[in-house]
Amino acid sequence: MLHDEGGTGRPILLLHGLMGSARTWRRHVPWLREHGHVYTFDAAGHGRPAPDELTTEAFVADLETHLTGITEPLVVIGHSMGALHAWCFAANHPERVTALVLEDMAPDFRGRTAANWAAMIAQWPQPFPTGDAVFDFFGPVAGRYFLDSFVRRDDGWYLHGEVETFRDISEEWGSRHFWDEWNSIRVPALLLEGEFTITPEGQMRRMVTRPGTDHVLVDGAGHLVHDDRPDEFRTAVEHFLTAHALSASRLE
Repeated sequence: MLHDEGGTGRPILLLHGLMGSARTWRRHVPWLREHGHVYTFDAAGHGRPAPDELTTEAFVADLETHLTGITEPLVVIGHSMGALHAWCFAANHPERVTALVLEDMAPDFRGRTAANWAAMIAQWPQPFPTGDAVFDFFGPVAGRYFLDSFVRRDDGWYLHGEVETFRDISEEWGSRHFWDEWNSIRVPALLLEGEFTITPEGQMRRMVTRPGTDHVLVDGAGHLVHDDRPDEFRTAVEHFLTAHALSASRLE
């Protein structure tokens, strides 16, 4: 589901990570409006039905169907799963993207499994009776992310999707790579990697071999760079938008 967050000028699309929601960007929407017309998006399977097949291609196709009303090329900013969907969308629809900002995601997680992680999630004490209970359980950074994403019902806060869906989305990443999609892109890109990244070691730096790619390692940040180190995130993104993304020209 696409949300119009306001602003004027070039469209800027924000894509959230796995188990997130459009609301996880709300602290950054106000300053991003200074750089364009901001949109956020709730991915399929996150508060609305998942695709019949839980493939990256299906999620990118779902995204495309919600962007038909935006005709100008997009700056796409994505976190984790959203970053993967951003560059795969750019690979499939090169005329629709003018620049990418990709937060803590890499092309190749082959060999990893989400089975233990999913089993842990299934044991979470749902419902969480209050917002404070969410913060107490996850800590201030992840707690904010999940509180922005969970569904509130009469008896408390619940996951906004099925654990099996989240697991199978992640499991796909352990069975294939997305280097071909990444290397096919011909627009400027900024990679933001947390010091305590979840990505395979050195892989985001390898992505910089693609022409037109900048890489910033954010000291002290975990996977949620934009929440862990919001000031550093803003500084890097604003510099990139100013220096690179004002032009719609393609890299040769």
